[in-house]
Amino acid sequence: MANLITTARFLLLYLLVWMAYRAPPAWQLLDAPLVVVIFVLDGIDGYVARRRGESSLFGSVFDIAVDRVVENVLWLVLGDLGLVPIWIAILFVTRGFLVDSIRSRGAARGETPFGMMRSPLGRFLVAGHFMRGTYGVVKATAFAWLLMIQPWPMLFPALWAQWSGVLQGIGHGLAYLAVLFSLARGLPVMAEFALRNGRPRRTPGARGTR
Repeated sequence: MANLITTARFLLLYLLVWMAYRAPPAWQLLDAPLVVVIFVLDGIDGYVARRRGESSLFGSVFDIAVDRVVENVLWLVLGDLGLVPIWIAILFVTRGFLVDSIRSRGAARGETPFGMMRSPLGRFLVAGHFMRGTYGVVKATAFAWLLMIQPWPMLFPALWAQWSGVLQGIGHGLAYLAVLFSLARGLPVMAEFALRNGRPRRTPGARGTR
């Protein structure tokens, strides 16, 4: 059941993308509520997995993979639509590839993406429920706000002419806050991986040099 909910999030994402590009402006007012649904389902699938005893390595990796697709696709769409600077989308895609490449190494050893964190700070920033929940709320709010104001220039031209600077400023502020959370949660993954695997391994019997 949990994996079906995760799959539903994946499908709703592409409905949202279609609406952002193709739907009439009035219909695009539904984009923000749809973002909320997608992110609420993210919490529900985890709850269902724990409640029904469906937690597994596959489910954990699948959930995070869909999280990353949702995140990266939405940032790319927002960048393409001119709602955020394109460097934000590039940063999120780069961070996603780096972190997920590291997590794939852990998955090959049977480690879950969050279980591979060793340090207390790393567990708090990356695996802690507070940081994960807060980051999710920040991203959902940024996506919902930016998609909410997307059709306003056509639907409410007078209001947009007066308040566009404020409305866009709030959206950019939320996007920058999401960037900070992303870096705070991604850098520990890369740092711990580098510390554990960055030391050269000495071949048995090899003599050191000076």
